[in-house]
Amino acid sequence: MHKAIYIALSGALMRQLNMDIISQNLANVNTIGYKSEKISFNDYILPQDLTSPNLDLKVMNFHTPTVIDFSSGSLIMTSNPLNIAIDGEGFIALEGNRYTRRGDLKRDANGYLTTQSGIKILGEKGPIKLPDGKIEIKPNGTVLVDGVEVDSLKVVKFKDTTNLIKLGESIFSSNEQGTKSNAEVKQGYLETSNVNIISEMVKMITTLREYEAYQRAIQTFDESTAKVNNEMGRL
Repeated sequence: MHKAIYIALSGALMRQLNMDIISQNLANVNTIGYKSEKISFNDYILPQDLTSPNLDLKVMNFHTPTVIDFSSGSLIMTSNPLNIAIDGEGFIALEGNRYTRRGDLKRDANGYLTTQSGIKILGEKGPIKLPDGKIEIKPNGTVLVDGVEVDSLKVVKFKDTTNLIKLGESIFSSNEQGTKSNAEVKQGYLETSNVNIISEMVKMITTLREYEAYQRAIQTFDESTAKVNNEMGRL
C-alpha cells in the first residue's frame, strides 16, 4: 500500500474530528451559557525509519487539545427573577467543585437554588436555600428574599481558564481554587451562547471541502497502487 495513503488518511481523520466539533457548536447555538470549542491542526515530519540514513520523511497531521472559547455571549433580558447573567469575568460556583455561566436557575422542592439539572448553587455560606417570598439578587451577588439577606452568590474567576475541564454543555470543573470575581450579577438576564453561526458555517464548508480532497487523494493513491501491482503481476 502506498505510504502516502496514511498521510492523506491522517488529514481526513482530523477534518472529520473538526466537523464533529463544528456540528456540536451549531447544535448548541441556542444553549444558554454555552461556550464554543475549536481544535487547531499542525503537521509534523515523521521519518519512515529513524535509523536509516535515507531520511524518507512523510508529513502527518495531528491536532492540539480542544480549546474552549470563554468569551462572553450576548445578554438578553427575561425579567425572570431566577435568571442571572455574569457581566464580566467569572463563573457561578456549584456544589461538587463545579462552575457555570449558565444562569437559568430554579428553586427545587426543598427550597434550594439550583441549576436546571438540579445542582445546588453555592453562596458564601454554602448551598443557597431560599424561603418563600420575593427574590432579589443585587449586582454584587447578594441574595434577598422579601428584603432580608439570605446569602451572597459565590462568583469566582480563574487565572488560567485553559485548565477548566468541561463536564457538560455549560458546566466545568477545575483543580485550581478560583478567586473572588468582581463581575456584575444581572438579575432578569441570561447570557446566550457565544457561537458565531456564520463563522461556524464557513468553517463547516471549508472542512468538508478539505475532507473531500483527502478522500480523492486516498482513492488516487489506492488506484495507482493497484495498477502497479497488476502491471508487476504480468512480468
